[in-house]
Formats: sequence, C-alpha cells, structure tokens
Amino acid sequence: MESEQLYNRGYCRNSYNSIASASSDEELLDGAGIVMDFHTTEDDNLLDGDATSPGSNYVMSNGGGVASSSTHLLDFLEEPIPGVGTYDDFHTIDWVREKCKDRERHRKVIKRKSRHGEFTKSLYDAWSGWLVVTLTGLASGALAGLIDIAADWMNDIKEGVCLSAMWFNHEQCCWTSNETTWAELILGQAEGPGSYIMNYFMYIYWALSFAFLAVCLVKVFAPYACGSGIPEIKTILSGFIIRGYLGKWTLMIKTITLVLAVASGLSLGKEGPLVHVACCCGNIFSYLFPKYSKNEAKKREVLSAASAAGVSVAFGAPIGGVLFSLEEVSYYFPLKTLWRSFFAALVAAFVLRSINPFGNSRLVLFYVEYHTPWYLFELLPFILLGVFGGLWGAFFIRANIAWCRRRKSTRFGKYPVLEVILVAAITAVVAFPNPYTRQNTSELIKELFTDCGPLESSQLCQYRSQMNGSKAFSDNPNHPAGPGVYAAIWQLCLALIFKIIMTIFTFGLKVPSGLFIPSMLAYYHHDWFLFKEWCEVGADCITPGLYAMVGAAACLGGVTRMTVSLVVIVFELTGGLEYIVPLMAAVMTSKWVGDAFGREGIYESHIRLNGYPFLDAKEEFTHTTLAREVMRPRRSDPPLAVLTQDDLTVEELQSVINETSYNGFPVIVSKESQRLVGFALRRDITIAIENARRKQEGILLNSRVYFTQHAPTLPADSPRPLKLRSILDMSPFTVTDHTPMEIVVDIFRKLGLRQCLVTHNGKKILIFTSTEYSILKFLQNIFGS
Repeated sequence: MESEQLYNRGYCRNSYNSIASASSDEELLDGAGIVMDFHTTEDDNLLDGDATSPGSNYVMSNGGGVASSSTHLLDFLEEPIPGVGTYDDFHTIDWVREKCKDRERHRKVIKRKSRHGEFTKSLYDAWSGWLVVTLTGLASGALAGLIDIAADWMNDIKEGVCLSAMWFNHEQCCWTSNETTWAELILGQAEGPGSYIMNYFMYIYWALSFAFLAVCLVKVFAPYACGSGIPEIKTILSGFIIRGYLGKWTLMIKTITLVLAVASGLSLGKEGPLVHVACCCGNIFSYLFPKYSKNEAKKREVLSAASAAGVSVAFGAPIGGVLFSLEEVSYYFPLKTLWRSFFAALVAAFVLRSINPFGNSRLVLFYVEYHTPWYLFELLPFILLGVFGGLWGAFFIRANIAWCRRRKSTRFGKYPVLEVILVAAITAVVAFPNPYTRQNTSELIKELFTDCGPLESSQLCQYRSQMNGSKAFSDNPNHPAGPGVYAAIWQLCLALIFKIIMTIFTFGLKVPSGLFIPSMLAYYHHDWFLFKEWCEVGADCITPGLYAMVGAAACLGGVTRMTVSLVVIVFELTGGLEYIVPLMAAVMTSKWVGDAFGREGIYESHIRLNGYPFLDAKEEFTHTTLAREVMRPRRSDPPLAVLTQDDLTVEELQSVINETSYNGFPVIVSKESQRLVGFALRRDITIAIENARRKQEGILLNSRVYFTQHAPTLPADSPRPLKLRSILDMSPFTVTDHTPMEIVVDIFRKLGLRQCLVTHNGKKILIFTSTEYSILKFLQNIFGS
C-alpha cells in the first residue's frame, strides 16, 4: 500500500508518483518525502514555467506569405484545449497567468450578460465568492464544535464513566452526582492503593488506545492528515499544489484523528489542525463554483478566508483569525479577501457560539475577564516573561527540528506507529500522578487564567482566612498561602518541565498535532517593597491570571514569531482593552529575543525541513549578485534546448521532449536569429499533440509544427501542419543577465512567477532560465541549512 510505503520512509505525504516521470519542476523532491537538497546540481537544468496570457494581443509573424495549405489548419486548436493551462501535482502555479485567466473569464461574463441578458448567471458569478466563504464558515464552526465536544468527552473517559448517561462528560456527570471511576466500576472500591493502580492502568490503556487508533487511521487512509497543517497551508497559499492535502478523505480522517490525538493526552493542541480542517472545507466547497475550481489563484483567496475561520473557532477570536491569515499564512491577500475572511470568521464564530460546546456561552473554555488594573512597575516582569518566551521559542524550534531531522534520517522514522505509541506511553505514565499534566490543555489554561474567587476550588486558591477559620475566602486579599498553594506551585513547575520536553518529541508525530499554549502562574506577596510603593491598601495588587495570560502569549510568540495577530487573539480571549500594553511588550520582547537566535518561526522551520518551495517575504536579501549567477544552465554549461517558431516537425518536437527533462522551452525565431518569441510548457505541448491526433486525422511525424499566426509556405503534398500558437506564452517575463538578484527575488515574491527568462542586451536570448527552484537553491547556498 502506497501510504504504508510513505510511512516507512517516515514522511507525511500522500503520493509522489506524479513527479517520477522527470518532467516536473519538482524533481528536486525525492519521491517519498526526502528533504529537497538545494546544494545538488544534478537537476539544475529543470525549468519551471507556465505563464500564459490569454488577453495578450501581441502577434509575431515569420514574415513569410500565407501558406498555400491553409485549409489544413487545425482551427479547433484555437479553442481551449482540455488540460492545457492546468498544473500537475507538486507544481507551483503562475499567479500572473491565473490573474489573466480570471480577467478573461470576467470579460466573457460581462459580454454574455450584455448580449443575452443572462443576469442570473452573472449574479451567481458575482456572489459565488460570498457563498463559498459562507459555506466554509458554517462547516468550520460545526466541525469545530463537534471536535470540542467529542475531545472533551473522550478525554474524560480515561478517568471514568457516567453510568446514568454515557454521553455526559465529567462536568455534566457531576451535575447528576453519578460519576464513576474505573476502579469503582471494576473493583467496587473508590479509595486505596488498589483503586489508584486500577485508575492508573485504565488511564494508560485509554491513552494508548486513542493514540494507536489515530496513527493507524492516518497511516492507512490519509497520510496528509498528520501534523499541524499550517506549514503546508502556508506553502499551498504561496502557490504550491498538493492536491490530496485538502481533499475530502483528509478532512474526514483529520477530524476523527484530531479528537483521538487530543483525547490521548499527548502534549499537543488542536489549534493548528483546526486551520487545516477549515481549509479542507474551503477547498471542497470551491469545487462547487467554476470561478474557483478552474483558477488556482482564486481558490487561494478562499483558502485564506478559510484559515481565518479556522483560527476563529480555534481561539474564539474572529478578528485575530483575519489578522493571522494576513500576517502568517497568506501569500496574496487583496482587499476583497480581507472582507471575505472577516465574514468567514464571523460565520464560523457564530455557528460555534450557537453550538456552545463548553456550556459557558463562550467560544472557548478558558475565556476570562479581569477587572484589576495593571501597574507601571509590572512592565518589568512582563518583559522578563517575553525574554523567557523568546528563549523558550528558540530552544524549542532548534530541538524540535533536530529531532525531526533525525527522525527522517534514521531507521526510527520508518516506524511511525511505534513512535506514537512510545511517546503516548511515556506521556501517560508521567502525566497521571500530576493533576496539572493529567488535565487536558484547555482545562489547565482555564484554571491558570482564572482569578481566585469564592466559588473556586483549585489548589491555587487555598488561602488561610485570618478572619474566620471556617471561611475559605473573603474580600480581604492579605491571606497567607495554604499548603495547597505551595504544592500546586511545585506541581506546576514539574508540569512545565514535562511539557517542554514532551512537546519537542510530540510536535511532528504522524498524528494531528498543534502547539499547546504554555502558561505561567504568578503568586503575589503584599509585603514586598514594590507592592507597598504602588499598591493600594486592602486591594489586590497584581492579577496572577494576567501573568499566566502574558506568559502564554510570550511563549507562543517565541515559537511562532507572530506579533499583531497573536496580541489580538489573546486580547479577544480576555475581553479587556486594558491589558494590550503588557501583551504587546511581552510579545515584541519574545520576538526580538527569538530573532537573535534565528529569524524563522516553527512553521517556517518545518517548511524548510520538508523542502517545500516557499519564498518567505520576511527574509531580506542584501547580497550583490546578478541574475547570470543563478540562471540555469550557466554560461559554461551546454546550451538549453529551444524550439524554433516554424521549422520543426512533430517528430523533432517529440525528440526534444523525450531527450530532455526541461519543463518548458523558449521559442525563438530561428537558430540564426535567437530573438525570443515566447515560452511553451512541456506539459501543454504534449497535451496539444495528443489532442490533435485524437480529434483530427492527418497529423504525421513529419507534420510541420509552427507557433506563428499564419502557417509557413509548404509544398502542396505536405501533411497537415500543427498550429500550437494557442499554447504559447507570448509575453514571458524577462530580465537582463545583469539584473541584481535582489530585484529578481523581489519580482518572484511580489508577482508570483514560476520562471523568468534571462536575456542579453535585451535582444538576443541567452537561453537561460531562472526558476523559483534555482532561486531557492541560491538562497540556501548563501544562508546555509
């Protein structure tokens, strides 16, 4: 089975058979997921280009007369050829060509409306974008609510069942006072060493069962469903095609296994996978509308809105989701995508709020509101939290990438099921004795974020009352800490160390896994000189939950290097404008400290580790090199195979295709006059020839192939010529060989090109092509691995 072979190689991919033919611009990717090696020169002659401009009016004639055999022209080739202009799997799209296709489609819609009065179809076309993001938001909110409810219920099963109603979770079962632990159910006793051992054993049993089922489902049915999903989403939104990654099987298996992975107790979260789930929904619904299904660039507008909806339901932060899509994942983000992202996030949040999965009328379990102001002297500990978050982020990224790289390069990576079981077993064995590691992540964050009050039963709120020994809590904040507080502090310290270590080995397993939100606890001492100077007498001086919130934002910012979107997400969690400054101070500090050790966040690091073709817009290029130093082939290499515009035969054209591995060919006037006419893709040429032979007779091996407007003059007994002008890109993007590379890199980033032809003196083409892959290899050689 293919998926089993992929897993034996230790890499989370679906099918790479499409690149085995050596005709892809992704030959640098090894078949089953070996990391792209930017330092090799074996495939330097690959060309990656496809930039048809349907709206071009440029015509180049060969200067000859009209062919006498003009009745033999294949006029049907002037019509769109099925398959021409599309992309193979694991190819990059051409944003310029896709935008041209969309403009041409829009002109046809307007022309059809004016001629035939087809108002209904034009209205459907205009509103199709809003329809698809609405459906995406509805599906994302519904699936998120289902995942939250199911994960909460299955997580509580590890500790017991509710006999009166099996569908109740731990909290709901307490309402009916009918919760039963496994020791009570099996041994008939609730206390004692035997019951503790039985509950311990059942906890480990359920954790291993959930983890084993999750990894098996991913391995057998949908290898793309593993991991966080955000590195792949970022790459797809930049223009890379991984068709199965957003398919219906991936959506179904990701939804199921995400519940199982979270319930298993592994040190992971569901935030990243929820973005993947939402993008799967957006991709599936986009196929209902030809405007998006036939245009890869337009489809990515839907995926940008879907990623906003995913963050909206993951954190309960609609505005933060829009900013996350803009700041972190989207490569192309026009203004209308901003509106639709906002609408998709709004719809998803509304649906999740209607489902109310946590029973608290909130979008998340750990929503909190603080009413105590922060003091100026607290900026120092907030900044220190940012320093800790940046150091933690840099350490986590390096350790996790080192472990993932070792997993890929050793035999250990060939046994993903065994790895998941081993990590789940260690996690369960160590987590059960500590109540703060036994809890799921959302419940732990809720307990740390929430301030102590009369109704709080947490150990962190066990203070001795100086007024009444029987009164556990009063309005007087000056209570000495009880034994439970000190015990909780030690348990939290152990939980922090445990989470740090286990998350390094968990993130990247072959199950759905996102980053959890680390949190910290603050304990206040009213007798400290700082507090005596700033705090009011008889009032709370600091808010411990606020420090937990700021610590969570700092740690997450240090790992992901997000700034604006992260602050807004955490702000929406708390609902208070007053704490934006502490959050901004901590997040910016964590980013500065983290950038001192490396500018890449965890997602960018995994993109580089997996070898995806991704030009990061955040990287700066300052090296004084020229385009001729990067183009392939180089000036000292053998010349590139080219096509002439009107003197090739079908046999010669097929020979060029079969003997080379280039993905496209420059078309020139003649061997003597190497003036550039256009650029033709290998895939489009093959499809056009097969289509012509299938639909028309008379296409022979010695048939003349021409890319001009008019057929060349041919003898009367010549076979039918083959006109391929309709597949020719008449306006390929070109630069001179002395163009600085910083400009070329900017062009590729901002225009989304697949290839750029390099010419000499603006007239004679040197037959060199600079592809996105050659730029990536060049940057890799400069900056190192």
